[in-house]
Amino acid sequence: MDTLKQDELFFFEQHREAYSLYEALEEELIRRFPETRIRVQKTQITFSNRHVYACVSFMRVKKKAELPEPYLVLTLGLSYPLESDRAAVRTEPYPGRWTTHFVLSSQSELDEELFGWVREAWDFAAEK
Repeated sequence: MDTLKQDELFFFEQHREAYSLYEALEEELIRRFPETRIRVQKTQITFSNRHVYACVSFMRVKKKAELPEPYLVLTLGLSYPLESDRAAVRTEPYPGRWTTHFVLSSQSELDEELFGWVREAWDFAAEK
């Protein structure tokens, strides 16, 4: 087992039920963006080209009672505030950079609409 896979498994140790959802997301990200670099950190897994374009975490972006089980949070960096009911939280940490958090709980949510926004985040990160 390679080091990246071991680190991912350790990251999901307290959230094992969400690992299959993560695997499906990661597989699709790599399929669409084969140049993606993955880095497992203590509180998030980052996906980068020149810069980070997406992160996976278990950040509490809603009240605990409102979070499905299992779940994970996908965070995208965009150049604008995404207006969608699917976005749990939007913040502007820097002028012209919007961080958008999505709560995902099912592989059915890994759809073309979501990956359209991922493409925008990929392009935005590559342009910085």
